[in-house]
Amino acid sequence: MTENSDEKTDGIVLVDKPPGITSFGVVARIRRCFRPGKVGHGGTLDPEATGLLVILVGKACRSAGQFLQGDKSYLAAVRLGRETDTQDSTGRTLSERDPGEIPPERLARALEAFRGEILQTPPMFSALKHRGRALYHLAREGKEVPREPRRVRITELEELGCSGDLLRLAVTCSKGTYIRTLAHDLGRELGCGACLEWLRRTAVGPWRVEQARPLEEVLSRPLADSLIPWKTQAEG
Repeated sequence: MTENSDEKTDGIVLVDKPPGITSFGVVARIRRCFRPGKVGHGGTLDPEATGLLVILVGKACRSAGQFLQGDKSYLAAVRLGRETDTQDSTGRTLSERDPGEIPPERLARALEAFRGEILQTPPMFSALKHRGRALYHLAREGKEVPREPRRVRITELEELGCSGDLLRLAVTCSKGTYIRTLAHDLGRELGCGACLEWLRRTAVGPWRVEQARPLEEVLSRPLADSLIPWKTQAEG
């Protein structure tokens, strides 16, 4: 692990996040390793999700809104026939059934229903707050509170293949879109139920996951090796 506590750095680091760590955990490890000053990220990934996480360092943190507002792209696998309380594979099973063979035309109609601007109700297992408390804290206590549906935009939703009860999708969407909820709602549309099996983010705005480095590689080299210079809009 490389440590550099004196170097003044401003820019972004593109990390290919591994599963099993939160986005804040990635930020914390980079902060501990390099102590570069202010560190943030440009959009949360769930702990078990992998893929592109944009890390903002120094003055680049002023541009967080630019990344948060931008579209994001994902590869996702949806487990048909299973619903969980978290809407993904890590949750407690609420119902499970054999989805059977879904005709291609029925799947095509269901996918079409979620393209464009839609209303999506955020899941209880999320960091959104209700009266000052994160919803996931309430969910773990077995509580559920009303959530207002939010408008989100899905510009790409394409089937990449279906093997048994596992449906693979490519998704490009606006900020605030929960892919877990998309999987859940798609299962309801198909009448069989569904949850998100796995998720990989492939793009954030202009940045692609192919440009990113694995977290352990970032931590093992000087920060300057991974840092992409970045000027805030205020600096021109």
